[in-house]
Amino acid sequence: MRILLPAAIAAVAIATPAAAQEPSNFGGVKLGVLAGYDNVRLEYEGMGADDDGVLYGVTAGYDVDLGSAVIGLELEASDSTTQQRYTDLLFVGDSAKLAAGRDLYIGARIGFPVAPNVLLYAKGGYTNARTKLTYNDGAGLTLSDSDTMAGWRLGGGVELTNVHHFARVEYRYSDYGDFKLAGIDTGLSASRQEVAVTGGVRF
Repeated sequence: MRILLPAAIAAVAIATPAAAQEPSNFGGVKLGVLAGYDNVRLEYEGMGADDDGVLYGVTAGYDVDLGSAVIGLELEASDSTTQQRYTDLLFVGDSAKLAAGRDLYIGARIGFPVAPNVLLYAKGGYTNARTKLTYNDGAGLTLSDSDTMAGWRLGGGVELTNVHHFARVEYRYSDYGDFKLAGIDTGLSASRQEVAVTGGVRF
């Protein structure tokens, strides 16, 4: 809702009461779908490797338009096709494969309008990803286990809106800490970088 002078608010309220119900440019409930680029990186004792995949998911949120700024809460559930393979990890000839699974996110964002329908924003929050690690020692022994990795996410982007729809392009970085295999810390740390395109409806 636009911030108006008290006198103007009174005049509009008297002349046209319905005008007070005019939706803001960025506020309200938003539901959308997203797709984009996903890059997962593994690091172990200073060595690292990364691989790419396709990101896809759904998002929901609620924004409050304060006029000069927008604040909001965002929820997201996503998945990815990314699988990262790492060789010569503990011994020459061994390998580990980390497959990315579902990723749940909850966070807040703050944005600043740069045009009536264009918002630049930053975001941050908690992310919880499911991953599966398969380890082969190169001599016939294979171990496999899944782990839920909790971490944090930071990002930012640009949002375009009209009365009923919105679209976003954003970059985000997530850090999940170390992966555990059968409850034992492997020393493998996981992080990801993503570029997501989101589109949806607003109420």
